Parts: sequence; C-alpha cells; structure tokens
Amino acid sequence: MSESLDYRTFDVPVRGGELRAGEWSRRGAEDGQTVLAVHGVTSSHLAWPFVARALLAPPAGELGGSADDAARPGSAADVARVVAPDLRGRGRSNALPGPYGMAQHADDLAAVLRAAGADADRPAVVVGHSMGAFASLVLADRHAELVERLVLVDGGIPLAPPPGMSPEEALQALLGPAAERLRMEFASPESYLDYWGPHPAFTGAWTPEFEEYIRYDLDGAAPRLRPATALAALADDNADLYGGESLLGALDRLRVPTLLLRAERGLLGQLPPLYPDEVMDRVRREHPAIEVLDVPGTNHYTIVMTADGAAAVAQAVLARQPLAAETAASLDSDTPG
Repeated sequence: MSESLDYRTFDVPVRGGELRAGEWSRRGAEDGQTVLAVHGVTSSHLAWPFVARALLAPPAGELGGSADDAARPGSAADVARVVAPDLRGRGRSNALPGPYGMAQHADDLAAVLRAAGADADRPAVVVGHSMGAFASLVLADRHAELVERLVLVDGGIPLAPPPGMSPEEALQALLGPAAERLRMEFASPESYLDYWGPHPAFTGAWTPEFEEYIRYDLDGAAPRLRPATALAALADDNADLYGGESLLGALDRLRVPTLLLRAERGLLGQLPPLYPDEVMDRVRREHPAIEVLDVPGTNHYTIVMTADGAAAVAQAVLARQPLAAETAASLDSDTPG
C-alpha cells in the first residue's frame, strides 16, 4: 500500500465471539487521531484502503501532506490510524450470531474503538459509508463519548420508498440483487471476479485494491465458495434503512458535528443518485445541523473505492470545522467527472 504505512488485522471480543478489524497506521506514529471507517451492507473492511492512504500518506502538497503542513491542525499528520471492522455477519466476522441491526452494530463499533485506544479524552472521527453511515449515527447516539465528528458517505438518511411502493417493495428493488448474489456459489475466486467484471459502477474503476476486496469477500472452499455476508444479517439490517427506531432517535438527538457527502450517481452508476435532490432538500429542512456536500464524478461505490473519491472523503475527514465555501468548492474541483 505504502512503504510508510503498516497494516494489520486484529480481533475484538464482542457478544457471541470475536469481531475482525483491520488497521492502517503511519509507521512510528504513536499518538494522533483515530479514524473509524465503517463499511456498507455486504462489504468488508477492505473497502477502505484508498481512504486510509489518502488520510495517512497523501502525496506531498495534497490534503495537508507536505512538510509545511505537518503541524497544522486538521492536516494528514494528525491522523495516526484508520481502523475498519468487518461488521457482524460480514467478512471474517460472518460467524457472529444475530440479532443484527444498527444498535448491535453500534455496540460492536464501540468495542472496536475502545480496543483501538479511543475514549472520552481521545474520541474518534467516524466515517460511515452506505449502511455503515446508519450504524455510525447510532454509534454517536449510544456511545457519544467515543465520537468527535461524523462523516456520512452516501448513507445514513432514511430512504424514501418511491411513490406506490411499500418500504418492503422498495428494499427488494434496491437490495434484491445483493440478496440473490449471497445465495450463489462460485467454483473459484476467478469465477467471482468474472461475476463482478460487468458491474456498471466499476467501469473504468477496476483496480488491484478492488480485486483484493472481491477475493476477500469469499467464504468456504472451492468449488463451493460463497459470498461472505450472512443472508440473515442482510435481512435484519435492512429494516433500519427506511427509518428504524434506533436510527430515527439517533438523528433526532444528533449532537456531534456531522457532514453528509452525496455521490453523484447511484449503486449501478446511474442517475438519479441514491439520494435524489428532494431527499437532500428534506435533510436540509429537518436536520439543518447536518452539512451536505456533493462529490461530483463518483457513484455509490467509487466515492470510497477510488483514489479520486477517497481524496474527497479524506478532505472532509480532515476538516476540523464545517467546511467553508472555498473548501466545498475544492471538493468539486478535486474530484474529476
């Protein structure tokens, strides 16, 4: 990843067993900010290497990465580690039992943060992508002492069913393909790579990091390999995406600085995005404390799983205060369409 970065995995005791987490850290950095990165609904901690690199080892002159920036508050030099778990029911945490749901994920995330050294005196910046943004909001509600700020990446806001659809029907339309994939078997890692190859969200964005992410997302033995996410976890967690009690309460009680980044395009690289303009207008009306910014040139996945998207996310993470107009403009210009 980078000669100046270390990477390791570790296990954290939680209800029912151990939760796997990955950590990227700057070599020799003992003190500094911890960033907790929380992945999406069928993902894993390996969704985050681009963001970790952008936060911990940006090119000189970018994101506070130059020598002149080393002592500046909010620079990359302040971030010592990026910690990212495999959520309960996913990745190498897929054997952990249910029940699942955002409240359970929040408690698991709190255990990860404490294991990483976070506490009331050293709270973390928490970045959640997709479903991970929902879990991050509930974490900030249930364990507020561990969270300094939130960055929600194309997630966290209850989804609104399209006209004429029930929440259950809308959820099936949104995540039905994911559930179908979880029921499939693959003869080899290469066959799973072939399955992902035509995905429109990754056209022109296929990288070695993405290939490693796909290979990691397999469980079992050939020729009967299966995606690692437990199907029961997907079913249990989906209820909160349309406004479960723990999520709605967390939004109502939100008391940490929060930024929402919206990808320009949706899960299949299409328009409209996951959160259409009318939803963003509602967020601004109902939750004025949440700052909302668009990240052009990204879709729901590439906003964290490409270098350009990750640079925009890292810039948001490093902002100590709400982003001023000139910083928001730079998010637009730094992320090519």
